[in-house]
Amino acid sequence: MLSVQAEGPLAVGGGARLTLAGAEANVAVGLARLGHRARWAGRLGADEPGRVALRALRGEGVDVAHATLDPGAPTGAMLREARVADLARVHYWRAGSAASRQRPEDLAPALAAGARMLHLTGITAALGEGPLACVREAARHGHAHGWTVVLDVNHRTRLWPAEAAAAALRPLLPHVDVLIASEDELPLVAGPEAAAEEEQVASLLGSGVREVLITRGGRGADRYAREAPGGVHAAAPAVPVRDVVGAGDAFCAGYLSGLLDGLGPAERLARATTCGAFAVATSGDWEGLPHRDELPLLHTPPGTTLR
Repeated sequence: MLSVQAEGPLAVGGGARLTLAGAEANVAVGLARLGHRARWAGRLGADEPGRVALRALRGEGVDVAHATLDPGAPTGAMLREARVADLARVHYWRAGSAASRQRPEDLAPALAAGARMLHLTGITAALGEGPLACVREAARHGHAHGWTVVLDVNHRTRLWPAEAAAAALRPLLPHVDVLIASEDELPLVAGPEAAAEEEQVASLLGSGVREVLITRGGRGADRYAREAPGGVHAAAPAVPVRDVVGAGDAFCAGYLSGLLDGLGPAERLARATTCGAFAVATSGDWEGLPHRDELPLLHTPPGTTLR
């Protein structure tokens, strides 16, 4: 979707920057920068914002051959305003957008093209019955063809209530290999019968999920898996926080990159938290994501100038 980044409170006007936004697109950019082949399949309006999105993705090396255009609906949009201090407020215009009209038949060519890994988020599922049907079909298809199916819960309360999200996402779990959720999102997919976090993780692993990743913001992240007792923890690199939007998508890109590279659990979790740190230390949803040769940068002393 089109992203309008306002420099201050919307009510008083001021400058703004136009760019691309969207959870799956952010992950695709992150993977491409880390040297992987990434394809984004979604639906845009046949309009200028749609062209902005496609141009940005192509410029980052993301394959958009299976993006579809809707001549009868606009590209979705969001506006993020810096409201006060480090608090930002996000407004969405997704109802009636081209993405909200996506149907499984629009996605069929992308699924038929094959993949090693499929990344899905709860945001697309929140856009309407058609997008939810796309997510369900993609998860089913990926699981049936032996792909690694990844679901980032990514719950947005301004798009749908928790009850609706839970009812839509829990049936996907038997098709999901890797589930990624923040601490507050975990109960949404684990079910009401699991009260403590340990019970929630056990419930998710028992449903067929292979790995459960819990993101904890500045406290890092944890990974739990069926094949290994206990969990693996990675601390978040300490960086000055400028913009937290997109940090979860950066985490996803780093972790999936580690999976594609065949790294062990601790190493891929460390790459994920490193990518998340790059995201929060720079402005923008995806602009600060690292290229592969930049991953070691956060291990240099603060204030270093590389010459």
